[in-house]
Amino acid sequence: MAYSEFLKEYRSGLMENVHYGQMSAVNLAKEEFVSVGQDYEPVYFRSAAKPFQAIPIFMTDFIEKYEITSTESALFLASQRGEIYHQEALTSLLEKIPVGENDLICAASYPLNEEPKTLYIQQGFQKRKLLHNCAGKHLGFLTACLANGYNFQQYCHPDHPLQQMIKKYIAYLSDYDEGKIRTGIDGCGAPVFAIPLKNMAIAYLKLARPELIDDDQVREAVKKLTTVMNQENQIIAAENFICTALLKDPNIVAKGGAQGVYCFALRNEGVSFALKIMNGSESPWPNVIASVLEQIQYSNVETIERIKTLSPSFVRNDAGHEVGEIVSAIKIV
Repeated sequence: MAYSEFLKEYRSGLMENVHYGQMSAVNLAKEEFVSVGQDYEPVYFRSAAKPFQAIPIFMTDFIEKYEITSTESALFLASQRGEIYHQEALTSLLEKIPVGENDLICAASYPLNEEPKTLYIQQGFQKRKLLHNCAGKHLGFLTACLANGYNFQQYCHPDHPLQQMIKKYIAYLSDYDEGKIRTGIDGCGAPVFAIPLKNMAIAYLKLARPELIDDDQVREAVKKLTTVMNQENQIIAAENFICTALLKDPNIVAKGGAQGVYCFALRNEGVSFALKIMNGSESPWPNVIASVLEQIQYSNVETIERIKTLSPSFVRNDAGHEVGEIVSAIKIV
């Protein structure tokens, strides 16, 4: 097993848990300068693919045509958590576009975050497709189908022209052979693509530095969507979640996915990272990413401190007493 120790948890000085992972990082020349614990097998993007899945809608004029606001368009890229502001933006977006909620193939859901979920249930509301974590992405799919004249039927089938278009963009931006991309089905029912971490990092590098993209239309779409990600960072996830915390920094493009996948790139530094926690946990992300940023001596200390507040460096028992510590073990320099 090639995987490396990323995070260790100690209770009274005894190591009780360890999270293993793998990571790749590339520089502006698209050269890998960090390789930790890699087995070099393809990894599913999961929701870290959302910026690429949104390219088709951002390449059209339909955002302007339907007077979709920046907040509403951010839903096309979001893993929304069901906060009230998410619900309001989803409702207003659905009212603007000629798409019905029943056109969505994602499952009906309650809000993800505990507080809005409790309130929603107390009010007697039922699960809705519109509240699925990926509903905004699916609304973007359907709107892109409208713009391109594609049929809604089976819009998430891997052979549908929209999904084939997305696959081509992922291959193009990641510098990876399209024929080698592995395809699965994500939790929301959409195709999910797998490529090596190095190529994920290259794709995110191009999100952060769109001048590396030769295709004019793709480059302009990437500029638009990454601007929205930073401006509407709260929509992309929610407060106290790492995507929002990172995207508050205008120098960073970042998005996580299920099963421990996380990608982020730094514009000014021209570097990009892709990692996977092998047990699928998301809890190590803040500790690991804060450690990486410290090791490369990232200048925005405020961003690092903001990430650190999301995850403690200690273990507490049920009474709230500190009984152990959490230590980042990843070494990249």
